[in-house]
Formats: sequence, structure tokens, C-alpha cells
Amino acid sequence: MEVKTKEIKKENYHLINGDCVKEVAKLPDNSVDLSVFSPPFAELYVYSDKAEDMGNVSNYKQFEDHFKYLIPELKRVIKPGRICAIHCMDLPIQKGKEGFIGLRDFSGMLVDWFIKEGFIYHARTTIWKNPVTEMQRTKSLGLLHKTIKKDSVMSRVGIPDYILFFRNGDGNENPITHQDTNPEERDYLPVDLWQKYASPVWYDIDYSRTLQYRSGRDGNDEKHICPLQLDTIERILHLYSNEGDTVLSPFGGIGSEGFCAIKNGRKSISIELKESYFNLNAKNHEDAVIESNELTLF
Repeated sequence: MEVKTKEIKKENYHLINGDCVKEVAKLPDNSVDLSVFSPPFAELYVYSDKAEDMGNVSNYKQFEDHFKYLIPELKRVIKPGRICAIHCMDLPIQKGKEGFIGLRDFSGMLVDWFIKEGFIYHARTTIWKNPVTEMQRTKSLGLLHKTIKKDSVMSRVGIPDYILFFRNGDGNENPITHQDTNPEERDYLPVDLWQKYASPVWYDIDYSRTLQYRSGRDGNDEKHICPLQLDTIERILHLYSNEGDTVLSPFGGIGSEGFCAIKNGRKSISIELKESYFNLNAKNHEDAVIESNELTLF
């Protein structure tokens, strides 16, 4: 079934309810200063029953075939020298589906795909996750204590999150500068905070600090969404964008990236396929504008 596009355009944001591959293709060249998003993790979660939903696939190869149409469009719309930041994790391989237990190197696959389209692999940070929480949520054999007692060769460490940073070549014409004298300004980045940002592992991300998402569910969902933590988004915005820059999220979900962009003086382009998520996305963008205006009054 063809997805009908619905749009909301305001001064500081442009929201699109549609297929991200088709909608990013409509954006002008060099119109995005930063892209931040968390794509569907191949076949791990199903977000809707739409054929255009990249998570609505039976295996990771189908996801790859669909996702690869998006990458050249991202390269076209992101300004030269600017960053595309992708939240991901490696994916558990289930014995019931593939005959063995292991991990799929999803982060490595993303690196390969983006390099092939001409992006520069710029950096990676690991986001620490509590293995006890993962064990309680997934009951993964590799994390259960009984596995250690039976045969620890099947035990494993917890699966962290990653942020992969890709640079769209060189030649950034609008440098992103910071200062360390006035903490009231958004570009304030003192050396102690920079040292925390520069760590290859971010230990201090608050996993409970996300936008509320429960009202975005509907009866056709197989899994609930997992909105990206606001701490992570804010850190990426701080490092890789200026005030007034345009931030693109092609997998907009409930609008976490756009919410943070607006609250931090940026502009947002957010694309979301599923209508119930899109409606909540619109509300969160509107709330961000209201909260930002309230802050300027005091």
C-alpha cells in the first residue's frame, strides 16, 4: 500500500509522515548540518506492519537491501565536512532462527556500508549498559549465572550501545567553535567536560532519561519502541552542531532528536513512517518550542 505523506512545517521544524528513503530524496543538496538517528536494528524489532518499514523484514539481508537506498541520499543532503551520528548495537543471533547462538556485527556492517558510499569513518563511542538489566530483560543464555556453572564457554559480556560517527568528507565551511569562559552560553565546553566527551566509553548516560513513548503504541505493534536517550542526543548536538543548524532524523520516531535540537537552539527535520509515532513526534516538537520560549522569558 502506498504511504501518503503528511507534513507539518513551522519556523523551527519540518515534520514528515512518510517513507524516509523517498522523503530524504526530496530534500535539497547540502541542506543538513548534522544527522542523528537510531535506525531499526534489522529484524530485531517490528515497529509497524507497513511494507516500507525497514524493521518489518524477515532477516538482516532484507534490511540491508532497503537501508542502502538511504545512505547516498544522506551523503547528498549533509553538508561537506559535517557529521552523521548513528546509534546502534550488535545483534543477538537466535538459535531457533539460524541454528546457533552468537552476535551479528551490525555496527561493522554499518561502517562498511557508509564507507562504500564515500563517508569517512570518523569515530565510535561505546555507551555502557548494565549487563544485569540486559539479563533480566532478555534472559540471554550467555548472561545467566547458571551458564557459568554448567559451561562458561557459552557465557558472554553484555551488549553495549555504540554511536558511530561518519564525516561527509572534508571542507566544513562553518566551523563549530566552543569557549570555556561563559557557562551560560550553549557553546560552553570546558576542558573537564571535553575529557568526558572524549572518552571512548560513555559511562554516564542516563538510560531512564527519554521522552515518554507509551502513547505511541497501537494494536499492530510486535515490540515497543526504544527511544534514544536524551543525554546521548544532547552530547552529539553540543559537539557537532552550532546554534541555528538544521538537524535531520530520518527515523524520527517520537521526536527525541528533534526535541533536543529545538531545546538547544537548532532546527529539526524529522521523518517518521508510523502515524501514531508521528503524532507524538509532532506533540513533542511543539512542547520543545513552548519550553524553549518559556526559558527565554525568565
